[in-house]
Amino acid sequence: MYGYPEPVARAIEHFMKLPGVGPKTAARLAFHVLEMSEADVKAFAKALIDLKTGLTECAVCCNITEASPCAICRDPRRDRRVICVVQEPRDVIAMERTREYHGLYHVLHGAISPMEGVGPQDIRIRELVTRVGENEIEEVILATNPNVEGEATAMYISRLLKPFQVKLTRIAHGLPVGGDLEYADEVTLAKALEGRRAL
Repeated sequence: MYGYPEPVARAIEHFMKLPGVGPKTAARLAFHVLEMSEADVKAFAKALIDLKTGLTECAVCCNITEASPCAICRDPRRDRRVICVVQEPRDVIAMERTREYHGLYHVLHGAISPMEGVGPQDIRIRELVTRVGENEIEEVILATNPNVEGEATAMYISRLLKPFQVKLTRIAHGLPVGGDLEYADEVTLAKALEGRRAL
C-alpha cells in the first residue's frame, strides 16, 4: 500500500480480505484500530484468535460449538425425529430466532457449486446420510438458500435420502411480509405461487 507505514499497510491488506471490505473501508478500519487503546486492541486480537482456536465442530450436527456435542444436540426438549438442514452456522441462529422450530439441525458448511469447485464431497452431506441411516428420523427439512446452489444441493440431498423413506420437505420461498407484488422478481413470485396453501 503506497504511502502508508508498513504496519498500517499490512492491516489494510488483511481487512481487505473480509467480504465487502474495499480499500477505503479497510483504511478506515485500520486507522480506527490505530486510535483504539492498546488494551482494546489486545482484547480485539484475542477475540479473533479465540474465534479460530476456541471453537470446534459438533460431532452430531456439524455446527460450530465450544463443546461437542453442542447445546442444541444435548437439549432433551428438542424433537430428535426432525432434522433441519442448513448451509451455514449462521443459518441455525436465524432459524432459532423464529422460535418456531424445535427439532435438530445439520450444518452443511456450504452448498454444491461446480463453478466454485465445490462438490458434494466438500460439504457435510456424508455425515447427514449417516445420521439419517443410524437414527429414527421421520422428517428432514431442507432449508438451503433459495438460489441455484441451494436448490441444487437440496435436490442432491433429496435423491440421496429417498431410500431411507423419511419425509423430505423444503422450506417455502416467496414474498417477504410487507412486500409489494410489483417489486418482486419472477423467480420469487413463481416460488410464492408454488408454496401457496389453502385458507
